Formats: sequence, structure tokens, C-alpha cells
Amino acid sequence: MSKAIIMTGNSAAALAAKMCRIQVVAAYPITPQTSITEAISNYVESGELKAEYVRVESEHSALTVCIAASTVGARAFTSTSSHGLLYMHEQVHWAAGSRLPIVMCCVNRGVGAPWSIFNDQQDSVSQRDTGWIQLYCRDNQEIIDTVIQAYKIAEAVSVPVMVCYDGFVLSHTMMPVVVPMQEQVDAFLPPLKTSGHLDTANPRNINPVVFPWRRADSQGVMRDGYMEIRYKLHSALNDARGVITQVNGEYARVFGRDHGGLLWDYNANAAEILIVAMGSIASESMPAIDSLRAQGINVGLIGVRAFRPFPKLEVREKLAGAKAIIVLEKAISYGHDGALACELKAALYGSAVRVPFHSYVAGLGGRDVNAKEIEAAITDSLKQIAEGNLEPPTHWLNCRTE
Repeated sequence: MSKAIIMTGNSAAALAAKMCRIQVVAAYPITPQTSITEAISNYVESGELKAEYVRVESEHSALTVCIAASTVGARAFTSTSSHGLLYMHEQVHWAAGSRLPIVMCCVNRGVGAPWSIFNDQQDSVSQRDTGWIQLYCRDNQEIIDTVIQAYKIAEAVSVPVMVCYDGFVLSHTMMPVVVPMQEQVDAFLPPLKTSGHLDTANPRNINPVVFPWRRADSQGVMRDGYMEIRYKLHSALNDARGVITQVNGEYARVFGRDHGGLLWDYNANAAEILIVAMGSIASESMPAIDSLRAQGINVGLIGVRAFRPFPKLEVREKLAGAKAIIVLEKAISYGHDGALACELKAALYGSAVRVPFHSYVAGLGGRDVNAKEIEAAITDSLKQIAEGNLEPPTHWLNCRTE
């Protein structure tokens, strides 16, 4: 029978990886993700998890090990944060281009310079164009459930998945987590079967230099050029929208917890003002919304769970009845807007949704952002909209900009 245990987000991620029966794990310590792989190393050392734990000299090597393991058919796992993810960047591309179903937890942390060990989402958002699926979690329960779902998604579409959650805000905060039974996880996620692993009886090159055009191999079979390979990766990411929704629905039926698939909402039905956010800042917005609704303001929340593939059509549908949109996020696309705001504007372009649009960058480098501040920001935006300021430049919440 499932039981609730009070644990940190990192403990939830490590336990989920163990319950997925990972076979190879490699990671390099970096705050605030280190305790994930510390916990997994304890599982391996105690015999609770039969897996190869590979100690490496860098994050680049950690993902390289996972790429090699996944290439030969093993279920592989790693985790990282901030500069560790940036150091992996070359291999992040390589894993996606190789169509390997690796799962990696990114425990979101600001990047330098200057140095910060505290939270924002700039690290993972900076990797949005590498070909990985990116799922963002709002609490520790969603972390354990999403890691389990991530393997099923990755193995269905042959695309790696990054499970992202806020450093310290979730990684080191303890909260009750309902732990599924191992038997249920085994039934939901059967052993990995892959047709792409190496065969010693039939040796071949993996990822050789590819020409721009299609060409026949030594057997006369026409093979894809670089562009066809990229098109197929792009198509797989697009197809993953349906798979993420399907896997989430199956998980909800088996385990009784529905995290919304691509999007989730809170008091959004018939709401006139819709807040859009992802990760823990979305959770922090919920009490602000409760307070505003108690004041008679018809406001609701749309939580973005899948940043890649971006849920373009679903966003349009959710925002169709809004009279104003306010975006809250922990990342910035320098020289433009907040990254999530950019994606939303692109998704809404050409649709019938043409309403006031305010966006806030908040919490960079761990700057506190609480429900009262969010409530005040929303109230201020509504005042500005009433005065005719329909789409101002990006607001920097709780930041002295003069």
C-alpha cells in the first residue's frame, strides 16, 4: 500500500530513479543537486539498487557515460545544476541527436557571473533548443511522479527528458510525498527494450560524419542526411505532446495523481485574469490568487508543466477567454523579454487572443518572491491596464531598476 513520507525534493528524485530500476548512473557533485546522487550511491552500496554508479571527473563526462550506457540499451540517469548543465552543453545536444531516452534532473540554480548558488530557471531555459523534453515540477510530489513518467515518455519517443525543479525551494525543502508501491511502478514502467543498442556480432559505426544530403550506404540503401535527421528529432518532440498527455493520464489512473500533462490550472475556469507561470513560482501564486478572489477579483492560474515541447495549441485554448494575461517567471531572454513570455506571445500570435499582456521576471539568483509580492504585482498590473498601459516592458519584481 502506498504511504506518505516527509522528504526533500532531492530525496524524492533519488527514490524515483531507484524505483525506475535505473542501471547506470553518473554524476558530478554541484550544489544544490548533489544529495540526489549521494542518495543513489547509498542505494547502490547497500544493495537496494543493482546499478553501475560511475564516478567521473566532470559533468561533461557524467552525461558522456550516460550516452554510452543508453547507446548499449541501459536505463541511464544523471542530475546536475547551473554551471554543471552548461558544462554538459555539448553532450546535451549529442544525447538528443542520438535519440537516447536518458532522464536527467536539473535542480534549477542561477548561473554566473557573478556566482550564485541560489535558485532561478536560467540554467535549464538556456538549453531549450537542444532537443530535450523539459518538464517543470511545482512540488516534491510532482518530482517523484514526474521522474517515473519521464522514463516512460523518453522511451516511447526516443528523446531524452529533463525534469526541472527549483533548487533549495524544492530540492532541500521537506514535505509529505506519497511513495508509490514498487510493484505498481514495475507494471507502469516495464524493463527498457531498445532496438538501437550495439551488437558485437554486427559491428557498426554510431553517429559518424553525415553529409548534408541523402546518400546510399554500402548496401545501396538510401540514408538520411543531416537535415532529415534533424527533422525527425523535431517531429519526435512535436509527437511528444500527445505522449506526455497520454502517460500522465495513465499515471493518474494507476496512481491517482494527475499533474495535468502539458499544463495544469488553478481556479482558471471562467477567470478573466489569467496568471501563467511554471515551477515553484506557480505554486507560490496560488495563495495570492486565493486572496485576490476573496476580494472579488476573478483571477486564475495556468501552470506550464512542459516547456519543451511547448504546448502551443493548449495554451491558446486555455487563454481563449482571458481579458488579461500576466506572466511570472524566473528566467530572462536577455535583450528581449522573459523566456516564458516570449513563448506565450509566439503561441498566441495569429490567434483570437488579443488582450493586455504584462510579464514579470522574479526571483533571479534566489531573490525572495512570496505570495504577498505576487498579489501586489497583479494588483499593480490591473491598475496599469485600467489606465491603458496594455503591454509595458518586462517588469522586474522586487528589483531596484532606477
